[in-house]
Amino acid sequence: MSFMYFQRHIFSAKLSIPLMLVWSTFCVSPALFCATPAHAEISVHHGGTLLYLEKQAHKSLYPPAGGFYPNGGILAQITDRLTWQNTQTLAIEPWLATSWQINADSTIYTFELRSGITFSDGTPVDAASVALNFDTYGKGSKTLHLPPSEVINNYDHSEVVGPLTVRFYFSKPSPGFLQGTSVIGSGIVSPRTLHMPLEQWGEGRNIIGSGPFVVQDEVPGKSTTLQARHDYNWGPGKLAPQGPAKLEQIRILVVPEDSIRIGAFLSGQADFIREVEAYDENQITRSGNLLYAPSTRGVNDSIVFRPDNDKVADVRVRLALLRATDRQEILHTLFSPRYPLARSILAGNTQGFQDHSSELYYSPTEAKYLLDKAGWLLASDGWRYKNGKILSLGIHVSAPHPQSRSMLVLLAQQWRKIGVKLNILTGSPAMVVLDDLDPQTTPLYQAEVGRADPDVLKSAYYPTNRNVLLQKGGQSQHVQHFTDPECNQLLLAVASETDPLRRLRHVADIQSLILKNSYSIPIFEEPQVYAGSTHVHDMRFEAVGRPVFYRAWLDNP
Repeated sequence: MSFMYFQRHIFSAKLSIPLMLVWSTFCVSPALFCATPAHAEISVHHGGTLLYLEKQAHKSLYPPAGGFYPNGGILAQITDRLTWQNTQTLAIEPWLATSWQINADSTIYTFELRSGITFSDGTPVDAASVALNFDTYGKGSKTLHLPPSEVINNYDHSEVVGPLTVRFYFSKPSPGFLQGTSVIGSGIVSPRTLHMPLEQWGEGRNIIGSGPFVVQDEVPGKSTTLQARHDYNWGPGKLAPQGPAKLEQIRILVVPEDSIRIGAFLSGQADFIREVEAYDENQITRSGNLLYAPSTRGVNDSIVFRPDNDKVADVRVRLALLRATDRQEILHTLFSPRYPLARSILAGNTQGFQDHSSELYYSPTEAKYLLDKAGWLLASDGWRYKNGKILSLGIHVSAPHPQSRSMLVLLAQQWRKIGVKLNILTGSPAMVVLDDLDPQTTPLYQAEVGRADPDVLKSAYYPTNRNVLLQKGGQSQHVQHFTDPECNQLLLAVASETDPLRRLRHVADIQSLILKNSYSIPIFEEPQVYAGSTHVHDMRFEAVGRPVFYRAWLDNP
């Protein structure tokens, strides 16, 4: 696709604003998480359409699928949550819930709801509807093919105590649940929406939320138009003043090619874009526009091993590949200072982080020694063999991760120096999903999980959650034998320990165990990098970097 093609077709059918209006509304906010200063409030404008360019199309708007950023970017505008997580302090603050009570062992949570809140179809957001949301997210629905949420642990059932009072019960302590009510995956939708099968959640107009915007129109895979709700008056308390969104519309266009997305933004054809690669950052700042790089917190962008594959079953092989990985070269070559070098499997601003930098050093000499000891010997062709098999490992490019292919190409060059062949695989999205469930095809996997709570470790590593190591007991039918009971016990302990200090000790123990066993090669702390025009003000982001347009406004709507 050429840039001229983009210019001719970006404002095609179903765009409800005139072309000249689009050209007059471009450029970003003067501060990251802060509101516009009070003295400038008199100049705040209402109305207008913000044009937002997204690299990937959304796949599903079922809230527990909101971890995929294109999904979450829409859900953050059309749904609300019971609570809001402060992006600076990480404290949990009221939103749809005005207050809450938690019993001593974190097995019973009671929430009082704000009155007068409605879904976009006019039905009330009350205790019964909230209870149904968490019954669905906590348990899932086999009939409707709705999976349970990875952020809700040990859920048992709900109780409607009163019209605006709802109580949740857990079979075991669930200390992360309060924070879990603040995440995209816990967005509140109407009972009618919750009765849809999973395959109908991809169409945005089917989703009835209580958020400040509704999906007005969409062309699947290409564009989504969000319309402001003029009756909205219940945003998070700290995002004052309350009231409807200042923008009239948000127009999301899917533009996969980086050069076209950046070119359109720099030429004034878009107000806001996601996934600005490091090599484009200087173009943005030199043009006078702004970069936003909110942290995703949680589990760092890493290369993880699937030890069910015999080639990486030996910890000496895994440690050798860690030693053969020059992480500094990767960051220096491909990324910017907005991508901090990983110092553990967790990001440095995640609760419970422990610094393991001293264990993550680069040493190709040590890598070669370890591979020799493991029986993988260097042959005359420059590759390592054992029992007639070459040490060749496959991994798929991960589209959601920044510069995944370039990083894997550089990693392959680094591992080539010690005689290990890294095969970078390609395939259709469906094939990638299937391959990534088979440790014989993909003994390596690129992983990252964003969440501002220690439960993120369970989300990433536990067999019935994302199961990035591919242990037995998960979704994959290809795993023959690999399991780590000690790791799983610690993950469950983090999810159920109510004593804050003991919980943090478990978090520390998991980090030590993962690195002691060389299950992971942490590369960098992943931000979400956006560009915005200086004509867009008061941009916000939730705790793991999804944009919140509720208070945003344009200079010239």
